[in-house]
Amino acid sequence: MRNDEIARPGLAGRICIVAMVALLSACGATAAASTGGAPTPSGSPPPPSSPAGAATAAPSAGAISLLAAETTPRKSFYFGFRFPRLGYTISSSQPQNDLRIDVVDAGGEIVKTFYRNDVAPDVASSIRWDGTTDAGRPARNGRYSFRIGPQTEAPAARAATQSTAPSLGFAFYGYAFPILGAHEFSLSGGRFGAGRSGHTHQGQDVMADCGVPLVAARGGIVQYSEYEANAGNYVVIDGKGTPNDFMYAHLAEPSPLQAGDTVRTGQPIGIVGDTGDASACHLHFEIWGAPGWYEGGSPFDPLAELQKWDAYS
Repeated sequence: MRNDEIARPGLAGRICIVAMVALLSACGATAAASTGGAPTPSGSPPPPSSPAGAATAAPSAGAISLLAAETTPRKSFYFGFRFPRLGYTISSSQPQNDLRIDVVDAGGEIVKTFYRNDVAPDVASSIRWDGTTDAGRPARNGRYSFRIGPQTEAPAARAATQSTAPSLGFAFYGYAFPILGAHEFSLSGGRFGAGRSGHTHQGQDVMADCGVPLVAARGGIVQYSEYEANAGNYVVIDGKGTPNDFMYAHLAEPSPLQAGDTVRTGQPIGIVGDTGDASACHLHFEIWGAPGWYEGGSPFDPLAELQKWDAYS
């Protein structure tokens, strides 16, 4: 890649390419399988998490066991298309039971608690977790599990529940790697800070074949979706729950996304290209800190983050 920095946003009008929408729709199955993304390029805010509920003042539960319990999907992303969902059915010695369902991390620490009161046995129930902790922050990357038990402190009841519980574990991540295909990090002239004529490189280049699908590393709101002589077709997304903006450049075709659109983590946003001042097919990727991309913020080296996302995607 050559001189791909942008002097200022908003230099060209937006173009909607029907063929691009069809192409992104075709690659949607790959995105869904790899990142939990959408099967089409359209997006909207994800459905809300299940309400946390509140503990009852005088909890009561019988001898509880799990008749059925399943967690889907096995990998989820913050602000993605498929939140971790627990479906469960209990058996109990009494008709109404006050339950506590915890989301616990790999170390056993509780990050989110749901209370369900007067739960009847032999009735299928479910909850959905949006990845937000009890403190209101996005959960960290890692392995998690749902844990179901009575609100009471009866050791026998908790032991029975835990001893019969199937695996309810899943992986949860805040970011998805943006390229769905073979790729290679450019560690020479494509590095952040590499010399350019009159300036330095403000992002990280990731080499990939033209036409490979691109997805949003972090969902949020589209700030720009335009064309510029150096960056070619580019998209800037304000990352949900972060102070950062994420910029993707040299897309082969204009993205079907428009400024103001809601994008979810793992959602298709375009395909790898070599538009603008690019010498080969690749993604030029930037992360800008607050207050944002060309809004007073500054870019920082995204390589470590990209490598971390690549390791689990």
